[in-house]
Amino acid sequence: MESRMATEDDLRQAGWKQRSLQGFIQSAGPLWTRREGAIWQYGLLTGPSHVNPAGVVHGGVLATLMDHALSAIAWEGVGRRACVTVQLNTVFLAPVLPGAFLKAEGQIVRTTRTLVFAQGEIAVDGEIVLTGTAVLKVSAKAFSPP
Repeated sequence: MESRMATEDDLRQAGWKQRSLQGFIQSAGPLWTRREGAIWQYGLLTGPSHVNPAGVVHGGVLATLMDHALSAIAWEGVGRRACVTVQLNTVFLAPVLPGAFLKAEGQIVRTTRTLVFAQGEIAVDGEIVLTGTAVLKVSAKAFSPP
């Protein structure tokens, strides 16, 4: 999908904050976050390191962002208890060119005592490029990211 090249300055001016997190998401990112009313949004500015051999952003990058966003939404929704993904389903709707900014958001559909069911989407310049659903297992312990 065609998109205008976003810059880090563009993102900051639009209210996005770059996050420095431990672990894999930092390798995939860096991750950007923004709150729009009650909705948290998660973003990733793609570049040459995110492409597959065909020259478009690798599907694993999009799936990683969707997994992170839905996990963070679940974590917040169950009182900041750790949630681990037990199932993630994705539907890829359009290719993404490097330089595009991926914006993910989602919501909890249902919770039980031990599971969270969530759904979300990733968009580039307002066009949805991926939809996803997840089932996450809730940990018994509260968790605060480092």
